[in-house]
Amino acid sequence: MIQAIGLTSVPRRNRPPVVDDLTFEARPGRVTVLLGEAGAGKTSALRLMLRLDPGRGVALFRGRSLDRVAHPVREVGVLLGDVPGHPGRTARGHLRMLGAAAGVPAARADEVLDVVGLSGLADQRIGDFSRGMDRRLGIAAALLGDPHTLVLDEPTADLSPRETAWLHGLLRGYAAQGGAVLVTSASPGEAARVGDQVVTIHRGRLVADQETAVFARARLRPRVAVRSPSAARLAHIISAEAEAACPPSEAPPVEVVHEGGGTLAVYGSSCAAVGETAYRHGILVHRLAEEVEPGPVPPLQRADGRRPTDTATAPDVPAGVPAAPGRDAPEGPLSRVQPPLPAPGPAWPLRYELYRFAGVRTGWAVSAGALLLALLAAILLARSGAPEPSLLAGWPAPLPLPPAALGAGVLGALAFGQEYRYPALAPDAGGVPRRLALLGGKLTVTAAAALLLALSSVVLNAVVVRLLFGRSVALFPDAWPGALAGWIALALGCAWAGLLGAGLFRSTLPGLVAVLVVPTLVVPVVNAVLAAPAARSLAGLPGRLRSTAPLQWPAGMDEGVSTALRLVSQPVGWALVLSLTGLLGAYVLTVFRGRPR
Repeated sequence: MIQAIGLTSVPRRNRPPVVDDLTFEARPGRVTVLLGEAGAGKTSALRLMLRLDPGRGVALFRGRSLDRVAHPVREVGVLLGDVPGHPGRTARGHLRMLGAAAGVPAARADEVLDVVGLSGLADQRIGDFSRGMDRRLGIAAALLGDPHTLVLDEPTADLSPRETAWLHGLLRGYAAQGGAVLVTSASPGEAARVGDQVVTIHRGRLVADQETAVFARARLRPRVAVRSPSAARLAHIISAEAEAACPPSEAPPVEVVHEGGGTLAVYGSSCAAVGETAYRHGILVHRLAEEVEPGPVPPLQRADGRRPTDTATAPDVPAGVPAAPGRDAPEGPLSRVQPPLPAPGPAWPLRYELYRFAGVRTGWAVSAGALLLALLAAILLARSGAPEPSLLAGWPAPLPLPPAALGAGVLGALAFGQEYRYPALAPDAGGVPRRLALLGGKLTVTAAAALLLALSSVVLNAVVVRLLFGRSVALFPDAWPGALAGWIALALGCAWAGLLGAGLFRSTLPGLVAVLVVPTLVVPVVNAVLAAPAARSLAGLPGRLRSTAPLQWPAGMDEGVSTALRLVSQPVGWALVLSLTGLLGAYVLTVFRGRPR
């Protein structure tokens, strides 16, 4: 059950609030329609309920506010607009990525794709989907966690009649299985067809909360549409003749409503009566028609061209829940009752990030480009007789960073940059939720990618240079373990700098700037500070650390600590440590500041 109590949005620029003290309920086993014209506050009400916008009031989902729900994806399925997915990602890959974030098994993606009729297009790119296919994918994403509640904002907007009929059937079948469904609509006819309860709002305030039968009798009366240049005169005559009718008939009273632009809506009359009245008084009529609701349209069961009997069977709707007269029959494929899903484990951020990284070609293209540039630079450096460290890294002196390290920084920046450009984790296609678990998964996957990129660059450069120039070129320096550790640390630091910069400023470009700022601005400043003579040194630190450690260090640990200290003591090492510390502290601060209170 959904309980919205006193929802009120924050007024802006001395204007009244878009949502003003709105209270209603959406009970389980029923489809509740939030009805209102454009600008009535329907979307704002949903955003307040989902805590996406600031405001007052409480929204309870089965007695708990959303921030008190341990796993919101399993409690509420949300669709606000189109799917905010990367256009190069496949439908299956998109759902598996979201499923990893929700902690659901990967097989659940194929199940919901079959439910919405997209299993035949599972490997199709999202960018090639039509509006109807995109909406089906959004419904599949909302169903991933097998939620008890569905919250959908105008899900039938811009859909064909057959797609609309299919969606109505799915929503009613979901409610028939005990789920609570809340949808918004601007069409009274659609609200009467799909809803069990209709909540009407106007300018953010509650107007009526009615059963569908009561709503249909009050709002969906037969009417005659009239357009005339003398609409005001005709309206006056029709009203006067209706009042003068004696004795009053048992039919409902005649009501004339001005709709603007010379258009009238006449309730309780007929085309013949209105036409005769206009003819007797010499009034020109441009349009005279009885408006009725369109008849039922057969639903488009699947969007992938397959027959419904091939992969899906009709669901079992519980007995005692008949379809209301005049409404679309629940023929669409419905989500069958799922067994309880396992609780999300600590590995879900890693699974999510792996699906995100591997699901599009951008990361692979950046890695291939960085390796190619590093190889070309290494060949040129070997030809000119450059020293070994620069040769293996492919790092010409004019460049602030070697190509592989710069590529690692780009991968790190894309990890959060693509997240904000295509916010799959944000139901409103807005701000991506900042979570420390998500940051940990991105740091781990980005570090692994940077490590592989750095080692691949060194191995590729060494193999090709040795093949081209033979043994005349010295490839490995004497202290090659320290040089290799420094090279890996540089690539890792660049990757994390790009990641934290993009996560902090919500874009890929600031992440790239953060990567380039380290060698161009931070390193010269640190170099100037370290140029001053030091009164004390860190000599003997590994021994002091070993003496204070509660356990005996393994052999060779002292040498590793000394190598790490030498790396950090370099200007580039100091610059990376300071930059990463500042970016990480700022990001963590924004995480805690953004948590609801």
